Amino acid sequence: MSRHVVITGASTGIGRAAAEDLLQRGYCVYGSVRKQADADRLQAALGPNFMPLLFDVTDAAAVRAEAARLTDHLGGAGLAGLVNNAGVAISGPLQHVPLDEFRWQLEVNVTGALAVTQAFLPLLGAGFPQVHPPGRVINISSVSGRIVYPFFGPYAASKHALEAMSHALRRELRIYGIDVIIIGPGSVRTPIWDKAEEEGSSMYEATDYGPTYARLLQGAVKRGKRAQPVEVVNKAIRHALESPRPKTRYALPSRRLSGWLLPLWLPDRWLDRVMASNTGLKRRR
Repeated sequence: MSRHVVITGASTGIGRAAAEDLLQRGYCVYGSVRKQADADRLQAALGPNFMPLLFDVTDAAAVRAEAARLTDHLGGAGLAGLVNNAGVAISGPLQHVPLDEFRWQLEVNVTGALAVTQAFLPLLGAGFPQVHPPGRVINISSVSGRIVYPFFGPYAASKHALEAMSHALRRELRIYGIDVIIIGPGSVRTPIWDKAEEEGSSMYEATDYGPTYARLLQGAVKRGKRAQPVEVVNKAIRHALESPRPKTRYALPSRRLSGWLLPLWLPDRWLDRVMASNTGLKRRR
């Protein structure tokens, strides 16, 4: 089996942790970053079996150029896997979310993931005659790919779209034997929560949702800082790469009953009432 894996968004968080984990297990990892400074830092920290790829997933030309450079570097070898991890998380009441920010959310999390997948599919065995053994595409989604909470509409929309795209790709790429797998974590302890805390809720404080949004965002940040460790996601990525029969979707909620099973089982109107009670988003007179 090939021991070469591409991970997007490798500079921090889940991507960085996954790169470190796979390197410790003998893989060669090629991680995408957007800045040369991050490339230099990671190269120095992670060692000779790590190679940075310099591109923003929204720059399709740069993605294709780095895919061509990696093809030359591999010298005839292919990839065992592509982990589409790069992403952003925009929150806010949909009534007031700037459309440019909403478009950017979709551009990074959905269109960017497709651009990367298209560019690296030949190294995963797409195309006849098949030059490389079939590899696997692993798309990092979220609990929000199935369950939608108030104020997380932009992010949830992108993850729902990513999951729909993943199912279509898996069914289309069967002709090559390439599998497509979704990993859907709940909250994970990463630096993203520090960033969310810094950005705060001031953009929406003058709207009808201001106090409620501020309170819920503060609660989400607190829960995120004590959420499940990133090793939970590392383990799922390894299983998705190495198992002879991986799942099509790995659900990794922080709270399995209240944060996953009940929201999926309850009828929509019941879940609406539960969320209204928990968030304070009830009809005002």
